[in-house]
Amino acid sequence: MTDFSPGLEGVVAAQTAISEVDGANGRLIYRGGYLIEDLAPVVTYEEVAYLLWNGDLPNQKQLDALRKPMAAARSLNKAGRGALMAMDPQTDPMDVLRTVVSAQGATNTPMKPTLDEAIALTAVFPTIVGAAYRRRQGKEVIEPRDELSHSANLLWMMEGKEADPRRVRWVDAYLVLLADHGLNASTFAARVIASTASDLTSSVVGAIGALKGAAHGGATFAARTMLDKIGSAENAEKWMREANARHERFAGFGHRVYRTYDPRAKILRETARSASPELHRTAARTEELALQILHEAHPERPNATNVDFWASVVLTGAGIPKEMFTCIFATSRVVGWTAHVLESLADLRIIRPASEWTGPEPGLKPLPLSERG
Repeated sequence: MTDFSPGLEGVVAAQTAISEVDGANGRLIYRGGYLIEDLAPVVTYEEVAYLLWNGDLPNQKQLDALRKPMAAARSLNKAGRGALMAMDPQTDPMDVLRTVVSAQGATNTPMKPTLDEAIALTAVFPTIVGAAYRRRQGKEVIEPRDELSHSANLLWMMEGKEADPRRVRWVDAYLVLLADHGLNASTFAARVIASTASDLTSSVVGAIGALKGAAHGGATFAARTMLDKIGSAENAEKWMREANARHERFAGFGHRVYRTYDPRAKILRETARSASPELHRTAARTEELALQILHEAHPERPNATNVDFWASVVLTGAGIPKEMFTCIFATSRVVGWTAHVLESLADLRIIRPASEWTGPEPGLKPLPLSERG
């Protein structure tokens, strides 16, 4: 029996070529050996989706061939629309996403996951997110448009007007950066479900449930909430020192794997300068103080900035309200979840880790015979 590892930390549970998180050197490598800092400035989300599904970046013909079925799969089917409209408009957006995805995939879902199904699931996420947001606002749901890009269509369905190209690019950059990230909790959940020979929709629904947690997908919301409380660069030091004295955690700092500055955060930090200049100023001062305070308290512990901190600034600049942040995260990560499920089919073996018994030895407790009739 191997030693118990809380949270499976350090345990190798899968082999994958989808992405590699090189925590010691602060690198994120996407399929094919592409560093994230090389990809992010030049590719679209659709190109990254093709890369993660197929193993290399597409040429124009291949990209066009992907965009056509993605555009065709954007609309909700009867079951998905019925589930959406049956829910209270104020339902948590992640609950809406989870429920509608489940209903959408309940019609003729093949048990063996396919690339076509992965494309369809990825395509419909912005439609569900846009509809959830519109209903929370008391507005009519807007239908998708085939000619718009994935990110442009998301903003269109949320707002009912075509977004400024700069905002589309900021959203697209975020989607590219968050598309996959090794064997994180939600991806692992998807692979566990897939290992039972279940269907792709079930794997994705399980992943959504994992992502909803505050310690995973909810971290970007927490970072934005912290910046709301701080309010301004001038107030940052007072707030941060008082929060530290109360032993509050600084949202957006520290990472389970990275021992250095998160490479995705570096990219988003620069994007945030133009996406939200005033909030960038507050965030930059907050970051400076957070790193200083964390180093003072634990100089031996790496507590660098992670992607959630600067993602909250970029998404704000792109016009995404913070209650939708986790849904936007899911809209990005679904391509990674589906790529991992498809990859796992090559060597399908049910994931069944051992557990360490902490109960008493049998026979030490007498049966409560006196209480039996």
